[in-house]
Amino acid sequence: MAGSDGQDRARGRPLPAPVTTLPPQFDEWQIELHGRRVIYRVAGSGPPVVLIHGMLNSSSHWRAVALNLANDFTVIAPDLIGHGDSAAPRGDYSLGAHAASIRDLLAATGVDRATIVGHSLGGGVAMQFFYQFPQRVERLVLISSGGLGRDVSPLLRSATLPGMTALLSLTIHPRLIDVLWQTGGRLRRRNARLGVYMQALARALRPLETAGAREAFLQTLRAVIDTRGQRVSATDRLYLLESLPTMIVWGERDNTIPLSHGRAAHEAIPHSRLRTLPGASHFPHLEDPDGLSELLRDFLRETQPGRIDDADWGSVLARRSPRSRRAGDAAA
Repeated sequence: MAGSDGQDRARGRPLPAPVTTLPPQFDEWQIELHGRRVIYRVAGSGPPVVLIHGMLNSSSHWRAVALNLANDFTVIAPDLIGHGDSAAPRGDYSLGAHAASIRDLLAATGVDRATIVGHSLGGGVAMQFFYQFPQRVERLVLISSGGLGRDVSPLLRSATLPGMTALLSLTIHPRLIDVLWQTGGRLRRRNARLGVYMQALARALRPLETAGAREAFLQTLRAVIDTRGQRVSATDRLYLLESLPTMIVWGERDNTIPLSHGRAAHEAIPHSRLRTLPGASHFPHLEDPDGLSELLRDFLRETQPGRIDDADWGSVLARRSPRSRRAGDAAA
């Protein structure tokens, strides 16, 4: 029996156009939140996954991972305030302020609950987001995350010293950034890992050509790091994640934040997963995006979304927060 294509040819009818699937796009969007410009990128469709970048990064750094996941998930990656192309106002750059901005972005775009993924500084923001808005989090993924110990690279500690604003204004120049980018490209073509770092640094420094962006960067940095190391820690509250699917991912070559922080957090978070990427340093999403995407996809497929209500939050706190009546003043 002739198929439909054969019948169409015999009757002189044009054949139907072949169905083509366009590759997913990582579209850039802009929204005004509280009168300030926020840039975010979106790819794919399906359950929402939010990717939060780290210090001196932007949503564009997630491109390879976002496109990898886009066939099965709606991937949302914001530029944190003061980073990328989002506004850099004079204001609050604490972890709590960044978490609240992400909450407002998700609420304004109709996303009630999502899997939250954070890298480096973004890991600290992700944990703060969970702490402030646990009802909105289905899963948590921490990638080379800050906020899990004091140790951090000497370069970041030195950047908190007085006078860095003036030093950055003198050293950041478009020609220097172009040289970093081109040199990084040549090194990457030779499979040299330093090339990834140089191009990541060039991407990060380019927005710092303006005074407002430099000030925002330093305020964000000083909110979490001082000359002695990381000054904000979530280690005393990791037990709150006991009922939430949590994965920790680290590059085995990371010299910015040590892998030991990830191992300690894994021990402190009941039922958590710890996964490492042997070929990656501090930027797994740039150095091994396919490996990281595979870990994320497995985690999302093999776990059910968590759900924490106010009553659940209260019961966890009550079990871990012993209280007793204090003896009154006998003379009262």
